[in-house]
Amino acid sequence: MSEKNCPPDFENALAVGRPPNVAALFPNSKALLVSGKVIDRAMRKKGDAMTIAANCRSHITLRGVLRAAMRADAAVILEIAKSEGGANAYCPVSLWNLARQADAVLNELGATVPVAIHADHYGIKGEKDIVAARVEIPSLFDAGVTSIAIDASHLPDAENLAANIALAPFVPGWAGYETEVGEIKGSSGLSTPAEAVFLIAGLNAHGIHPDWIALNNGTTHGIEASASGIQVELTSEIHAALTKYGVSGAQHGTSGNASERLREIAAKTATTKANVATALQMVSWGVRVNDYGNAILDGNGDLVKAPGQGVTEELWAEMKAYADAHGIKGGNYKKLNIVFENKILGQAAEVRERMVQAVEDFVYGLLADVFNAAGTGTIARGVLAEAGTYDMGAKSGRIEDPADWTPEKTAARAAALSADKGPEGDFDD
Repeated sequence: MSEKNCPPDFENALAVGRPPNVAALFPNSKALLVSGKVIDRAMRKKGDAMTIAANCRSHITLRGVLRAAMRADAAVILEIAKSEGGANAYCPVSLWNLARQADAVLNELGATVPVAIHADHYGIKGEKDIVAARVEIPSLFDAGVTSIAIDASHLPDAENLAANIALAPFVPGWAGYETEVGEIKGSSGLSTPAEAVFLIAGLNAHGIHPDWIALNNGTTHGIEASASGIQVELTSEIHAALTKYGVSGAQHGTSGNASERLREIAAKTATTKANVATALQMVSWGVRVNDYGNAILDGNGDLVKAPGQGVTEELWAEMKAYADAHGIKGGNYKKLNIVFENKILGQAAEVRERMVQAVEDFVYGLLADVFNAAGTGTIARGVLAEAGTYDMGAKSGRIEDPADWTPEKTAARAAALSADKGPEGDFDD
């Protein structure tokens, strides 16, 4: 990177901002990989701002998002969920190679924006998962992860809290930490202020201070089937109930929600992190989407490919034939990522470039025109300079009395909460 193009605060941010795992993995790197806490603080400092947490299901997506971040001077989060890039992955970008790919591309592009590497939806559904997580979570940080979402929302409230308490010691204190209450199920089993306060207050009593909380606030993963989407007022009400704990909101299922609603989320709630996955995949492939990234389906419920955009027509025909042969439709086209990544990367340079450019343009529009994240790259470097360290600490101290959160008292509190969790089913992703 030439000194002419390097912001004056970059070298200082690089010197103090990279966590120990990142510095050890990439000792000669000029990529500003930071804790998720830094990204959250930058959004809060700007105010009424949230940034993209981009699920990088492919290298094309990752590259496009980072180009958009540079263009908008926005601090961003790159993430992959456990279901997408874990031990049973359907994506080639994994929990163990995401940081390595990001570091390589950031250095190649000469990027100076701070970027966090987030392990999203690290799902816990029972004791067996907790036992495995005690080994696997440290391996993620060994591979460069700087932030994680412990998602035990599939469990009853008391067990959700207990799972977070059990696994928090395996997350470095400097790392970004997300927790979740209520599975993402659309309009069913909506989260309540009481449930959210139970989880955050219980964690606070144990000295655990999450940076973000994710909710079931009316949206879904994948293709948004409902016009209702995110319930802004519910989100605002829950965040208001959590104000004293300093926790920010993580908005899941952002793809398919209208820009107006997303602007409201940024302006009227404490949300600083907005997950986007499906829209980026569809845009990169050249699938027709509406103005807010929701895939347009034909009369048979099939995706519609725009000629001359995304992958070549020949490769799309092969992808569609594979999907048809395996009974894959709509949002489940996500399962094609790991099957076709190498063929996608083996296309001509101009095809790959139009794919990256489509992602860049879509993400830039979100960052600059919807999320109010433009300029947060500079703000995030300033946050690091002010702190003089990669470790931002907690946004609040211990408020709750541990004596009020004994196992017996916790069980009694949980029993008083609403039991409406919505329908059973697979809501992993």
